[in-house]
Amino acid sequence: MEHEKLTHQIIGCAHTVFNKLGFGFVEVIYRKAMVIELTRDGLKVEEEKPLEVRYDQDELLGKFSVDLFVEDIVVVELKSVQQIIVEHEVQLVNYLKAVRKDIGLLVNFGPSGVEVKRKYRKFRPKQE
Repeated sequence: MEHEKLTHQIIGCAHTVFNKLGFGFVEVIYRKAMVIELTRDGLKVEEEKPLEVRYDQDELLGKFSVDLFVEDIVVVELKSVQQIIVEHEVQLVNYLKAVRKDIGLLVNFGPSGVEVKRKYRKFRPKQE
């Protein structure tokens, strides 16, 4: 599935979740609801997918998990904060580097609605 179509589908699910729940829940509630919506939408989704960060390909530095991993393609990091800050964006880009995936979504269920940042492992100029 094409990245653009898939990310639009994920973002649509996030809007559905926000419309049903609104703002103010902890991240885990939104994550559980996203799993339900993504699955209903016919997408393969892994919740809290464990991943390893390696140094020079062989030395294990640590383990972490991404909130959602959709269709083995898109890393989705969820937040429930007043606003997305640069550190959240950097965290997602580092996750993409660690798992060697090219595209990720930072989705915030904020007070004024769903805020989404699309991040790439490799720089891509904005398209008009």
